Amino acid sequence: MAQKTPLSAVLPPLIFGTATFNHQYNKDPYALDTNGLVQTALEHGIRAFDTSPYYGPSESLLGAALATPYVRASFPREEYFILTKVGRVASEEFDYSPEWVRASIARSLQRLQTPYLDAVYCHDVEFVSEDEVLTAIRELRRIRDQDGTIRYVGISGYPLDVLCRLAERVKQETGEPLDVVQSYANFTLQNTTLATKGAQRLQSAGVDVVPNASMLGMGLLRHDGVPLGSLGDWHPANDELRAAVRKASDFCDQHDERLEVIAMRFAMESWVAAGAAVGSRGDPASGVPWKRESIDDVGGKKLGVSVMGVSTAAELQKTLMVWRSILDGLENGQQTADTAGRWKRAHEWSLNRKRAVQILAEGVQECLGEWFDYAWDSPGKGFVNQRGAKKASEKDKTLKGKEAEAEAPWLTPAASPELKPESAKTELPLR
Repeated sequence: MAQKTPLSAVLPPLIFGTATFNHQYNKDPYALDTNGLVQTALEHGIRAFDTSPYYGPSESLLGAALATPYVRASFPREEYFILTKVGRVASEEFDYSPEWVRASIARSLQRLQTPYLDAVYCHDVEFVSEDEVLTAIRELRRIRDQDGTIRYVGISGYPLDVLCRLAERVKQETGEPLDVVQSYANFTLQNTTLATKGAQRLQSAGVDVVPNASMLGMGLLRHDGVPLGSLGDWHPANDELRAAVRKASDFCDQHDERLEVIAMRFAMESWVAAGAAVGSRGDPASGVPWKRESIDDVGGKKLGVSVMGVSTAAELQKTLMVWRSILDGLENGQQTADTAGRWKRAHEWSLNRKRAVQILAEGVQECLGEWFDYAWDSPGKGFVNQRGAKKASEKDKTLKGKEAEAEAPWLTPAASPELKPESAKTELPLR
């Protein structure tokens, strides 16, 4: 393998996650203004997008948004990152075989309308054996080295011990550490174990970057409860944990705050520092309009990487407002704010807000009690990989047939309602 630039030297510390372009989080993802969201994100400095074949139409929607004439004329492909996944076919179906990995990569390239993928994860590795993961990693690296359509390889999943153990085994058995390990719902207001138990172990295994995804715990940490898309209530949190979160939400209400506002800022702001050792130095999206930014603009140090998920322009705008305020609170944050045309006291305000959020976060964690740092089982008890349980004859199905089977129950673009203006009641005062 030729010497390559470490992912941590180039990956932006804020990634646009497109799991929201899916039926789990939205009843009809085709009704979202995905083209407008992606365009606005790029215009505001976002330079990385995370997706997966498992996220329903997410890859196709993202690919179409990145292929519009305006985006292609304004943002060359080499200026932004696309991260996707392989291995998870359906909710209870996984295929990590080399044949499926190759076919899945080919399909992702086609859906995303790109000649290469910046990073590819093995998706939700806890649902298959370690040997299967090692097989997929080797095939992804073969594609990287021989075909050149992949640049970085990693794994993603929920149980921290599984992620750490696999990272250690990959390094030991292949002699090459993973470029990236994405953890989700493990650095939130409810669960901070990615910082206390995971990051150091992953770093010791040679992992370069550890993005923190699902900062609201897959939607658990919301005033209105878990999001209900066309799949109904799919969230794995039990009734006791949900009750504790409602108590925490009531606590925030008493202090004129929203739970999701505190949760989002706490996770992004705290992980900037807590995840710095496994962070990155890419474009920080600090808000200087129409300028290729550098990490030097915000101090030059690595920042912990966060994956945001939004469904509307209002959510994107407010998340970016929070992110930029966090950057304003860094050591040279006032200079950043001045360059971007923000308030002359932005640095001071950011530090005060950080302190207020930290105090409320401690109150929320008191409300959670025994459910603080709790992790639900993944996979759940009795899980069987339906892919492996099927008869051998069914393995001959084409990708096209499998895709049609998986997506048939959902709305298609033609069946989706006409896009309507966003309702004002969905607005949330993020800050």
